[in-house]
Amino acid sequence: MTKGITRAGIVATALQLLDEQGIHAVTARALADRLGVRAPALYWHIGSKQEILDEMATEIHRRVASQIEAELDGDGWRAGLATYARVLRREYLKHRDGARTFSGARVTDLGVLRAQESLLGRWTASGIPLAEVGAAGQLLTAFVVGFVIEEQERAQAGGEGYSTAARDEVVGTAVPKVAEAGKSILTPHDERFERYVEIILTGLEATLSR
Repeated sequence: MTKGITRAGIVATALQLLDEQGIHAVTARALADRLGVRAPALYWHIGSKQEILDEMATEIHRRVASQIEAELDGDGWRAGLATYARVLRREYLKHRDGARTFSGARVTDLGVLRAQESLLGRWTASGIPLAEVGAAGQLLTAFVVGFVIEEQERAQAGGEGYSTAARDEVVGTAVPKVAEAGKSILTPHDERFERYVEIILTGLEATLSR
């Protein structure tokens, strides 16, 4: 085993590379160069690029779990799930390609998974069945991942703005509803995010009331 190289150090370095250059720059060779070792030395600690991504996603979700616990204050299931969505988005946005890193990754720390027990207990105690809590959490996670990927891609597009005038010219005047609907993309990210989360939770609440 190479002295001075630790799993935690590899993950921290991988997150630095992610922030500087994006997810495609996180390779065994790039990590080895940054750590001053040969690439095979990394495989004493982490066996593949996917394992590196899993560990990066796990570190981000450790922070998510910590922040949720700090910010929840006796909230019911609806407010609690909204807090979860906001914290998840905020932590993803702290890293370039943060949401892409989690997409398809696996959380490896059982402590992160076990931390969900108290949240699930709190929300089921407020009247929502466990199966519905789980479905809502998965739905919100999928939504946040997709929303932030799009948000970060647009931010990294080199300043190319979204032109409604150009879009209107392309679609023409025969489809005014299409033209008007396309303008919703100009709504600030925070505002759109809150609206979409509200729609998801309202739909869940309506489903439970049937």
